[in-house]
Amino acid sequence: MTKPFDLVVHGATGFTGRLVVEYLLQRYPAGSGLRWAMGGRSAAKLAAVRDELGAPADTALVVTDTTDAASLQALMDSTRLVLTTVGPYQLYGNELVAACAQAGVDYVDLCGEPAWMRRMIDAHEATAKASGARIVFSCGFDSIPFDLGVFLLQTEMQARFGRPASRVRGRVRKMKGTFSGGTAASLKATLAAAASEPGVLDLLRSPFALTPGFTGPRQPSGSKPMVDEALGEGVWVAPFVMAAINTRNVHRSNLLLGHAYGPDFVYDEMLVTGPGAKGEAFANAVASDKSLGSDSGPKPGEGPSREEREAGHYDVLFLGEDALGHRLRVAVTGDRDPGHGSTSQITPEAAVCLLQNRTTPGGIWTTAPALGQALIDRLQANAGLRFSVEAH
Repeated sequence: MTKPFDLVVHGATGFTGRLVVEYLLQRYPAGSGLRWAMGGRSAAKLAAVRDELGAPADTALVVTDTTDAASLQALMDSTRLVLTTVGPYQLYGNELVAACAQAGVDYVDLCGEPAWMRRMIDAHEATAKASGARIVFSCGFDSIPFDLGVFLLQTEMQARFGRPASRVRGRVRKMKGTFSGGTAASLKATLAAAASEPGVLDLLRSPFALTPGFTGPRQPSGSKPMVDEALGEGVWVAPFVMAAINTRNVHRSNLLLGHAYGPDFVYDEMLVTGPGAKGEAFANAVASDKSLGSDSGPKPGEGPSREEREAGHYDVLFLGEDALGHRLRVAVTGDRDPGHGSTSQITPEAAVCLLQNRTTPGGIWTTAPALGQALIDRLQANAGLRFSVEAH
């Protein structure tokens, strides 16, 4: 059966969903070959957002109420892939993942909630493998630049030195941008689950939360400011807020790639704050900042303005070293606010890449093993990212 759509954006009336639709209108308009639709619980809101965005009047609208079994089945019957921006996923994603896994429909999201992701792996991976559904979590700033940055570094290490880097440091050199209410809501939901559900806290603490059946060597905690001599004398680094999800996804990628990075692979992420006393003070300030999870943080539906999104940027360095002392540096940069300006372009490109990739089988994936170099190429061509090997 030929389905009417290749891709439905579930949550198209939300803050991030609107940005994804804006990107699709610009990059994949009618006649581009990509058949996509706006999805949401309210037909009236969908029509209003379509008109607010200046989308053509014939832009397809699909009611996607994932709490209603009939609506959910209709969604499965209508599309090859669902791109969902509706989080926190631990509150609003269970039925959709289960339905996609059962129906053989591909799935892409922005999830940064590792304990929920592990529950989905345990519950639905076998079903997705059987049905052919490719379920790919974390297709935004968390964790694509990091997952693919490590992937590129390891590909280059293997090509140049015949072995992977056993130790990789991810270091955020620059980042300008703000967090959304959705990110804050996901953090609060995760903290609430950790306080009330058995086993969640243990999963959150484990670097190998997403690698069922495998536990590698002890990993750096990344929880305290420190001097990182790998960056130069006296350079300070601080805890990086996205490390808790990114490191888990990178270790899952290693598992799914057959431990191409090695079974003893060690990886951490930190934010570079600079040298000397000034760098130390900045690192301590970062480490003590708890505003994202507080009641004063952004509310769902809130996010940065267009000007803020376009003025944002990020620059992440990956430093790799193998057991023989060979070293390599790879940089990943983005030309927009990471959480929205960049994410709203990265995510639909990941979805289109998955649709065009016929070789990845069903299962619950990360982006590096599922999409790899093909997605790196798309992001560089379309989404303002740059992946490069740096000289020492």
